[in-house]
Amino acid sequence: MDTTGPWAVRRFTVTQKAALTTDRYLVTETAPDGSDGRVLAYAEQRRFSLEEELTFYTDASRSQVAFTVRERTLLDPGEGFDVLDAEGRPIGAFHERFFTSLVRSAWVLEQPGAPDAVGRERNRFVAVLRRAWDWLPLERVPFAWPYHFDFGTDGKPVMTVDKKTGLRDRYLVEVTAPGLDLRLAAAQAVALDTFQGR
Repeated sequence: MDTTGPWAVRRFTVTQKAALTTDRYLVTETAPDGSDGRVLAYAEQRRFSLEEELTFYTDASRSQVAFTVRERTLLDPGEGFDVLDAEGRPIGAFHERFFTSLVRSAWVLEQPGAPDAVGRERNRFVAVLRRAWDWLPLERVPFAWPYHFDFGTDGKPVMTVDKKTGLRDRYLVEVTAPGLDLRLAAAQAVALDTFQGR
């Protein structure tokens, strides 16, 4: 990873953008005052596709791929997702712990050469409330209550993902582990929105 380029930041924001046939996300650097800084990536996923795939682009024209997220197998979604750079080389992977996530979501973040990081929803009550919301006939009404994920390895923090209050999905990501590839962190943060509960 280029630690002097755009992916050298430790705090960034992921914002979902409205679109009819795709899920789109804008990843921006987060300034010290909390405002959005420079754009790091544009992410897009086609809806109603058999294979789950997220593509991160370097700019709004979507002419240059930065990295991608691909589902490992259609037969078993629990196998997780691989994160690949623009040349198809592995950056890392992540998967959801299905049975653990029935009550409180848990994800495992994997990076070559580093121990796995496990991310869990911070608030059990909100986790249960979010699941109850999914059972209501409110498909077009988003769950606006904020929720948070804490990722750690052996009790040491790796990164946090905090969903902000509002009708538009917006997440503040802070990476505390110096060795974590920021592209992998961004991929996991977007996945918490688009792949959650699938």
